[in-house]
Amino acid sequence: MFIDKLKESPKSRSLIILFIGGFLIFVLINLLVFQPLGQIVQGKSILDFEFAWVPEQVLVIFATWGEEGMILQTVGVFWDYFYIVGYVMFAFSGILLVARELSGKWQTIGLYVSLVAILAGLFDVVENIILLTMLNVPSTVISILPATAGIMATLKFGGIFVALIYFIPGLIGVVIKMIKDRTV
Repeated sequence: MFIDKLKESPKSRSLIILFIGGFLIFVLINLLVFQPLGQIVQGKSILDFEFAWVPEQVLVIFATWGEEGMILQTVGVFWDYFYIVGYVMFAFSGILLVARELSGKWQTIGLYVSLVAILAGLFDVVENIILLTMLNVPSTVISILPATAGIMATLKFGGIFVALIYFIPGLIGVVIKMIKDRTV
């Protein structure tokens, strides 16, 4: 079965490289792009835009941002594609490294959750395409776009939440196991 192949592939060394690289991309884009962007663009945040749900709310957000803010947010959405690569690499490899150290159902769950991290990234890509479409033609926001962006954002954050819910206790379990193995 495909999921069982994740127990050995990609190799652990590759996963460690992905983990470190993804973490660096994640942190650097947060610090160098998103944090400064959030300080420049006043009013509504990009999260408000992701969860606008209806065209009327999108237009309120656009009015708050103004033309310059919309241009800056467009640049931010383009940077988000690199951010997606970073957090997917970071989450996928971290979860898989933890899962490989566990056994039984915890390991199997981890193998599936590592794929949830990839799915979250795919939902984010679709969301970004929709956000860019609305930013590109702000005068004609059709109702399906903000609603679909909201659904994609919900699925994305849900996937990230599932990944964290597995990763944190799983990592604690691995650390406890390592401590127990040292004392035996």
